[in-house]
Amino acid sequence: MAAQSDNSTKKNSANLSLHTAEGVVVDIGTGDGRFVYQSARANPSKFYIGIDANTKPLEKISMKATRKPSKGGLPNVLFIQAAVENLPEELNETADEIHIHFPWGSLLRAAVSGDETVLQSLRRICAPECLIEIVIGIDEERDKSEIERLDLPKLSTKYLENVLIPSYRAARFEILESGILVASDWSKLETSWARKLQGGSNRQVTYLILQAS
Repeated sequence: MAAQSDNSTKKNSANLSLHTAEGVVVDIGTGDGRFVYQSARANPSKFYIGIDANTKPLEKISMKATRKPSKGGLPNVLFIQAAVENLPEELNETADEIHIHFPWGSLLRAAVSGDETVLQSLRRICAPECLIEIVIGIDEERDKSEIERLDLPKLSTKYLENVLIPSYRAARFEILESGILVASDWSKLETSWARKLQGGSNRQVTYLILQAS
């Protein structure tokens, strides 16, 4: 399906039942939609929803998804234009998985700070026992201006344990796992952003695996 604004989600939400035998997967800050498209091809029984406030990078892949399957079209894909702070109500209690890969800008700040409004918005769309994967990559040298602009804290073990993880727990997310990903692991993620960052040897990539409680 082509990129949709959040006010058109309702008329499309009925289609979710057609390809959800193995659940609904939501990619927040989907960028150019590569993760959604490649994952949907590999898992036709799951329904994939890519969400981003900026749909410009999605124009090409969203058009491709609307084609006939023989020409690369995918019936188990939907792209939605929406801000993470105000996700469409039609998605309430829908997501079996949520992925946030290499967020940037306001989404990065929200993920790193454990922003209450954003976490409650994410929690609202979670189905029971929804799993959430967050992968954050920061290079203190290359990203210095963005770190200063967003006033980002250093993702130290102390910060994770004393500030960030308690914020997620307060939003009713249980922490299943957290740690640092080596480049050989995170570079395999099917996202264009991960591929672009492969040369950043000083980039610390932190991951969190959560579950809605």
